[in-house]
Amino acid sequence: METIYAVIISIMALLIGISVGYFIKLKVISNKADEIIKNANDQAEIIKKNKILEAKEHYLKIKNDFDKNSKEKNQKLQRYEKKLHQFEQNLNSAKEELQKKAKKIELKNKEIQAIKENLTKQIEIIELKNKELDEVYKEQVLKLENLAGMTKDEAKVQLVESLREEAKTESMAQIHDIIEETKLTSQEEARKIVIRTIQRVGSEIASNNAITVFHIDNDEIKGRIIGREGRNIRALEAATGVEIIVDDTPEAIVLSSFDPFRREVARLALEQLVADGRIHPARIEDIIKKTKKQLDEEILEIGKRTCIDLGINGLHTQLMRMVGKMKYRSSYGQNLLHHSIEVAKMCSLMAAELGLNPKLAKRAGLLHDIGKVPEEETELPHALYGKQMAEKYNEKPQVCNAIGAHHDEIEMDNLISPIVQVCDAISGARPGARREIVETYAKRLQDLETLALSFRGVTKSYAIQAGRELRVIAASDKVSDKEADILAYEIAKKIQKEMTYPGQIKVTVIRERRAVDYAK
Repeated sequence: METIYAVIISIMALLIGISVGYFIKLKVISNKADEIIKNANDQAEIIKKNKILEAKEHYLKIKNDFDKNSKEKNQKLQRYEKKLHQFEQNLNSAKEELQKKAKKIELKNKEIQAIKENLTKQIEIIELKNKELDEVYKEQVLKLENLAGMTKDEAKVQLVESLREEAKTESMAQIHDIIEETKLTSQEEARKIVIRTIQRVGSEIASNNAITVFHIDNDEIKGRIIGREGRNIRALEAATGVEIIVDDTPEAIVLSSFDPFRREVARLALEQLVADGRIHPARIEDIIKKTKKQLDEEILEIGKRTCIDLGINGLHTQLMRMVGKMKYRSSYGQNLLHHSIEVAKMCSLMAAELGLNPKLAKRAGLLHDIGKVPEEETELPHALYGKQMAEKYNEKPQVCNAIGAHHDEIEMDNLISPIVQVCDAISGARPGARREIVETYAKRLQDLETLALSFRGVTKSYAIQAGRELRVIAASDKVSDKEADILAYEIAKKIQKEMTYPGQIKVTVIRERRAVDYAK
């Protein structure tokens, strides 16, 4: 029993010990928690003070900025007030001045009103006088009309028509006399100058075709040029813009294109490809690029050589290049470079015959058609574009004017210009120099005859000598001898205005009177 009590007492003592230890630990934990809370409160207080200081600083900064802005605004307001005050003073001064002017205007208005009343009275008097004069005039006109047997308007029309016809007849007679007198003195000399010039030049006649024949050694090469499924020939045509015709013609291939430059590129490229033996699309493109570059260099060399041959110095490089390009251009089938060289030589000789500067005339003759080989696409006529190019590269004003005026698109201002125009017409008008399509040629002849038939009194018209002369048959009962001169002049002017043609066209009006009777 005692043992049991001893055990119970031991157990109670152990429990008491555990409880005391637990309370001690709890006290320690409570003290630590209080310490942590105290530290947190201290830090919070410090942060609070810092934030309050930052807020005060921000407030002071905003206040200073506001004060500064307010001060500037106040200064501006003061300046505006001063300006407004000054404006009010000026306005008051202007108002006083306007009041003074208004008084003066009022006085002037009174004076004007008085003058107006006076003028009104005078106008009424004048109107009464005019009415009286009108009545007298009408009476006189009626008397004159009764005496003449026609009205005033009819008399006026008849007088104007009579004067017009008389003046027209007299002027045409004088023009005809002047033209005949001029022809007697100048036509023979002009003909001699032109003939001597043409004889001394003696250029060859050559016209360009639209095809080039490329000769090959054997027909086996045609197959290689065509390629598998035609890929080689398609590549050639696409790269050069030339139609390549491979037909049954032995040992020949035809290159067809309106552009001689493209045909030459195709010909040179084919020569290299056939000589090399390797013909395929990639090789074709490479050869054509090299050929174009080579031909561009050759064009410049042609321009330089042409200038050296003609003795023309100081020509701009770009103008030389345009001269070289002329070799691969044609006009109505006539090679442009040959035409320009011929014109240059004739201009030089004709200028020398007339006592002008032959070198300047030769330069203008060579450059007169450079507008046909433009550096870029343009809508200007070739004469005006050529004039622009010459001015751009600092050619002399006489040369520029001759280029721009050789088709009468601008006014001529020197004697070189008509020489260039005449030599250009001579070079293009010589038989065989230019090729014309048959349909175009026939239409021009028909248009010439139709144009002549549109005039009053013309019964028949015939275009003869390949369109160089127009014979016009006029009715003798409708056209007098004097009117025949007028008719020829008007037909020539209308042809010159409405039609395009090489050289010149002679208009001959024939007025024939036939008297027919029969012996029975």
